[in-house]
Amino acid sequence: MALILAGSSRSRREMLEAAGVKFDIQNAHVDEEPIKDALLAEGANGHNIADALAEMKALSVSTIMPEHYVIGADQILEFDGVCFSKARNRTEAKTHLQAMSGKKHNLISAVVIARAGQSEWRAIEKVRLTMRTLSDDFIDQYLEKCGPDILSSVGCYHIEGMGAQLFDRVEGDYFTILGMPLLKVLDFCRTKGLIKK
Repeated sequence: MALILAGSSRSRREMLEAAGVKFDIQNAHVDEEPIKDALLAEGANGHNIADALAEMKALSVSTIMPEHYVIGADQILEFDGVCFSKARNRTEAKTHLQAMSGKKHNLISAVVIARAGQSEWRAIEKVRLTMRTLSDDFIDQYLEKCGPDILSSVGCYHIEGMGAQLFDRVEGDYFTILGMPLLKVLDFCRTKGLIKK
């Protein structure tokens, strides 16, 4: 019995590695955008979308590796009643940052752990972030320094790096910002003997 991380998120992988957790990685074959669009059309909120996508990732791997515990996780950014998707290019990233400048948004991180093709455990956490007022010059400089890697983050920032400069205030759990409520995951792993108590 092993622990599997469904997906290739660098931040989630690094979180688990830094915490000393042994795990393997298996890509989850889930086409997220059409699923997200369908859920939005049905009126689903950010909590429901993040939870549904996390579950789909966990189950897609769990059905082919049923003997293992599989972690699926997803993150949604809610801003002014809209669920943002990852920016597709630098121009779109700048537009997102300009829109959020001087305002608040929520990051919702969901995690589902599955085994034998069934969801066994889940957690959802929300963080509220207040972005300081950003000048266009700062945004251009920031995007230049961060490079294309910034497109891997739904908010166009990595708070553990230069993204910290974007904010005045953060209300909530640091790990949730990174993409997964890690402390709750660790607690689950201890209860199942996946890591030592």
